[in-house]
Amino acid sequence: MSNDIHPDLHAALSERTRHLQAVAQALKTELFGIDDIIDRVIDSLRAWYVFPQLISRPVIVCLWGLTGTGKTQLVRRLAQHLGFYDRFIEVQMDGFSHGSGYSSRGSISAMLAESGIDEGTPGILVLDEFQRFRTLDGNGNDAKVERYQDVWALLSDGRLPPALSMLGEIEASLAQAEYEQDRDGPADKKKTKKRKLHLAPWEAQEIKRCLKLPETLLQIMAWKPAEVHARLRAFRDTQQGWETDYSKLLVFVSGNLDEMYAETARRVEDCDTDADIFHALTKKLSLIDVKKALAERFKPEQVARLGNNHVIYPSFSRATYVQLILSICDRYVEEIHESSGVRFMLESSVYEQIYANAVFPAQGTRPLFSSIHAILSATLVNAALWALEQGAGGAEPVRLSLETATDKSCIVARYRKARRSFAVTLELNRLKQRSNEDFRALLAVHEAGHGVAYGLLFGRAPQEIKINVASFEGGYNSYEDRKAWSRQNLRDRICVGLAGRAAEQLVFGEQACTSGASQDFRQATAHAAQYVRHYAFGTRLSRTDVANDPDDNLNTDVEVTNPEIEALLAQEHARALALLEAHTPAFMAVVDALMCEGSVAPSKLAEMLDLPTDAADATDAYAALLATFKARKLPGSEPAQAPDGPVAGASAARLLRALA
Repeated sequence: MSNDIHPDLHAALSERTRHLQAVAQALKTELFGIDDIIDRVIDSLRAWYVFPQLISRPVIVCLWGLTGTGKTQLVRRLAQHLGFYDRFIEVQMDGFSHGSGYSSRGSISAMLAESGIDEGTPGILVLDEFQRFRTLDGNGNDAKVERYQDVWALLSDGRLPPALSMLGEIEASLAQAEYEQDRDGPADKKKTKKRKLHLAPWEAQEIKRCLKLPETLLQIMAWKPAEVHARLRAFRDTQQGWETDYSKLLVFVSGNLDEMYAETARRVEDCDTDADIFHALTKKLSLIDVKKALAERFKPEQVARLGNNHVIYPSFSRATYVQLILSICDRYVEEIHESSGVRFMLESSVYEQIYANAVFPAQGTRPLFSSIHAILSATLVNAALWALEQGAGGAEPVRLSLETATDKSCIVARYRKARRSFAVTLELNRLKQRSNEDFRALLAVHEAGHGVAYGLLFGRAPQEIKINVASFEGGYNSYEDRKAWSRQNLRDRICVGLAGRAAEQLVFGEQACTSGASQDFRQATAHAAQYVRHYAFGTRLSRTDVANDPDDNLNTDVEVTNPEIEALLAQEHARALALLEAHTPAFMAVVDALMCEGSVAPSKLAEMLDLPTDAADATDAYAALLATFKARKLPGSEPAQAPDGPVAGASAARLLRALA
């Protein structure tokens, strides 16, 4: 017997494979910054699309990400490109799905029955805003959920049982009507015989769906109660074809898991942190993070039914936002050109200011779209009218730049020797300005203290140092997180936290130090308390804490540790002061840069402090320490290869000194 694939089947599979590749390319040109996600989704549905005969249960793809990252848009465009938009259902799992009727709005199976997806055939189902469909409350107790309870059976194997309880209610309702008519007498019986319709539309719809009947709704509504009872009894007795087969569905589960994105999801007002920092933070999320977040909302067996195909959207990078801005602006310019004949050319200042005033990294594309519309739409129309008055409209472009000032900003149009300014509102620019020179000086000194101390102690530049901030009154440093904290770098962390106050004392004098360091001292005190009480880096080995439960086995002698915590803070504050004084030229260079620019790029700070610009992951060189230990204790063993680089070497040296 030949195992060769039939030529017609081979041709069909090849054609579908080519089409799927074309769909992937089309999606990548339409949606920016998610090429890897598109590839992952295409791979996940390849067998479902190319060879649906092999599919015996729904293919489930879970999409998780922050708002505005394109999850829903990807699925909709995918359905269109695949030619499935007539076999596509989008269910809002918060219970307010568009297109659902009275009888179907609480049932996935009813919505499928009303759709263009036939039983046993491929279709696409989107379960959007799935995070709102929680079955556990915040305390881990069962939450009352009335809608869409059949979703779990659908996700299990795609086979849905009939709504027997609903059929029972219909049967009971008919029996009650029969009883009342029989009790009321002959006159009412004559009226009943004259009735043409005996079932309500929703009752007929449920019977038609559950019994899989070919008759129309009007035909079923005309059935007398006796016929309905007979049909229901026959259906129950046969027990054949009860289940509805949706095993060939492609199911997208989509939502935002704030528990997983805890570091970013709640920072909706943050327009200051660079998008690349959020991108790097969210790119580290994994399947395990998804499972943990889901376990806070759903029961274990429900989490299991979602499968393991979880596609995680990172927040957009700076490059993606830039690409989006260029694309959206080009579309505005092209629309104006098509309608007026005026060709605009936007200079880099326009794109730069749009980025600075429109990007909120935790909110995705939606604020970006609205901001670009507010900045460009009316301005381009007015500029086009002015340009036409100047004789523009041919091949020569009208150049647009964006000029900013403390009191106002404007887009400047230039055509030949003519020039015209159009006022625009850049709210974030206004908020970021620190016009008070004294306040700028205070912020620059304070933040430079943190940044310089961090660079010198950890051998790398902070991710960001800024004093021009719109989100709050002040400035900030942003540091890379560490996987583990040693005794030495935890002390360094405390020192960095106190370096802002030390910088104020060094420059302004002890009596001029401000309350701006109160949060720094709060955090430094917490770290020092952990150092002594929790991590056993002080003079005691026991876990020292307040017992909240009789079963807590802790050293509750908390008060004795207070002097040690205070001494540690005093030592690290003195060390921060000495460190900044020893590196005053570099410290003042950072202060000047902040006063002038409002921020210092990591590469520039690395140059000022003579630090490596390509620092490795923020982990101490434990591999090098292990190799050193083996060489010392086991002279005959083969030494392990230690990582290279100045940061690794510096970390190892610091740890060796600490261990000595």
